[in-house]
Amino acid sequence: MNYLKKTLTLLLVLVAMSCGDVLDKQPLDKLQGENLFSNPEGVKLYMANLYYQLPIEDFTFFRQGFNWNTGDPNNGGFAPAMSTDEAVHTEFGDFIGDGDFQWWDQGYRLIRDVNILIDIIPTLDVTDDERKALIGESAFIRAYAYFALAKRYGGVPLITSVQKYEGDVEALKVPRSTEKETWDFVLKECDTAVGNLGDSWPGGERRATKWVAYALKSRAALHAASLAKYADRAPISGTAVDQKLVGLEKAAAAEFYKAAIDASEAIINSGKFNLYKPAPATPEEAANNYRLLFEDPNNAPEEVIFIKGYARPGSGTGHNYGIWYQPNQTANGWPHPGRMNPTLELMDVYESYDKPGESAPLATSAVANDLTDYTGFNAAKQYKRFDTENDIFKGKDARMWATMILPGTSWKGQKIVIQAGFIKPDGSAQIMGGDPFTHGGTTYYTYGASDRTKYSGFDTWGGNNTRTGVSFKKFLNEGLNIAPGWNQCVTDFADFRYAEILLNYAEAIAESGTGDKVKGAKALNDIRRRAGHKTEIQLTINNVIRERRVELAFEHKRFWDLIRRREYHTVFNNTMRHALLPILDLRVTPAKYIFVRINVPRSNPSTFDYRQYYRSIPGIGANGLVQNPQY
Repeated sequence: MNYLKKTLTLLLVLVAMSCGDVLDKQPLDKLQGENLFSNPEGVKLYMANLYYQLPIEDFTFFRQGFNWNTGDPNNGGFAPAMSTDEAVHTEFGDFIGDGDFQWWDQGYRLIRDVNILIDIIPTLDVTDDERKALIGESAFIRAYAYFALAKRYGGVPLITSVQKYEGDVEALKVPRSTEKETWDFVLKECDTAVGNLGDSWPGGERRATKWVAYALKSRAALHAASLAKYADRAPISGTAVDQKLVGLEKAAAAEFYKAAIDASEAIINSGKFNLYKPAPATPEEAANNYRLLFEDPNNAPEEVIFIKGYARPGSGTGHNYGIWYQPNQTANGWPHPGRMNPTLELMDVYESYDKPGESAPLATSAVANDLTDYTGFNAAKQYKRFDTENDIFKGKDARMWATMILPGTSWKGQKIVIQAGFIKPDGSAQIMGGDPFTHGGTTYYTYGASDRTKYSGFDTWGGNNTRTGVSFKKFLNEGLNIAPGWNQCVTDFADFRYAEILLNYAEAIAESGTGDKVKGAKALNDIRRRAGHKTEIQLTINNVIRERRVELAFEHKRFWDLIRRREYHTVFNNTMRHALLPILDLRVTPAKYIFVRINVPRSNPSTFDYRQYYRSIPGIGANGLVQNPQY
């Protein structure tokens, strides 16, 4: 049984149970262990509920919360990537608000539910192996929950057993632990999980294993290490800082980096995992392999360590990537597609194969300062001319071609038309507007085609067309036409995969100056080799971070990388994100394409405030907790 694929189905069964069922008769915290676990289905239902509540940042994770896929989950097509330099929304320009990325009440609800299980495990009539597995799974789930809390709030109340109200509300109030104590607890829970879980489940269920627990420890320890090393990049003050409820001592970085190295190394040395199709013959093959990895991660068991599955289309059981992010031309009747627009910042990060080891910004002319000129088309400038609308991307890293739908490339059997305008033979520009123009017996259209259903770029109609010059591809299934309704997509999500572990390992070694640098460099270059690179590069932090940006793009890692490394306020300081305009140049025969770097149309600058490195703690008037700084 594919456990998590059936999670939501099991929950629906739970809700639908008759009034005579024990789960309806008794409050959950009053259940006797023998009643709840008297048959295997009781175990499945309870564990399904816990796994469902895991704060997995997948296709249904948005700024508003997790599992945003019940009923009518209309959030306008926003995604966390749009709060970073990875992407912008097609139509709107919201940034990070104080109420975004919260997870407090839901977090402690999950912790209470898992504590119920932990408290009754000693009373259960099960075998020793079954008891160990329950202990390990419970520790993993609790570690995952506290990790999600710690990276949002810093030090939080550590509640490790079921609280019972006995007439004194004050007795239920648990003060915040320090941030250091909280991170230590997360890693300790991971160790408990590792020590009790096996390599796999007999039926292949998608439940935590020791390797999943190691992967969580690798991710969490690296996060904590970065916070400790780079806290002084964004100094904050206040009562929470004085009491060490937020903030880590720089000296703590060493132990956390070591924990990240050790956990990553355990997975690497196990020999149980590898990169999916690690040695492509060509960049084209590499691009296709990378695309297939995300189209269906079940095809890559050697790389995918933990999957969150989607069982079937429908409310609470599917997701909406397939409708929100398809290019306009393949929307299949959905009225508002194409809403994930990868930025020029991300396009520029990808390397070219002829200059390995450095980003290859898209050069639009021979003038050096053009890379920072976003003022728009200049008739006096000598732009580079290209035969096709995607020649400017030729030679760029294969992962770019697999992550983005580039103008003029094929998707679902159609040439995706992304054009911002044309330059008339007299040198006058017609960009993002204007009537058709006929020249030499041919009629030219601003957006590259005569009908709104036949292009996917820049037209403001409906908010359906990319405004950055490329559309989105990663995770989308080229072979499926998703029905135009809510929650119709059932692509599974790889929460932990081997490539992230290699990158965590390489970063921890590069940042700490400890560990095996040769193995760290190999981990980095193995990932690059899977992307079609033949030349090895050195293990440096800049090389690692660039690789993280392209390898893990849109996997909800960039947001937390900017948080943990305390770089958000420098990346976003009255910052505009940028776009690339493909423009047909009719001044030459045959016509060619030029490209213009501009600020994203109809957008405003964004600024990240220091206080946003921590979220505000809700309900402090009632819970008596110390609030985070500047809230």
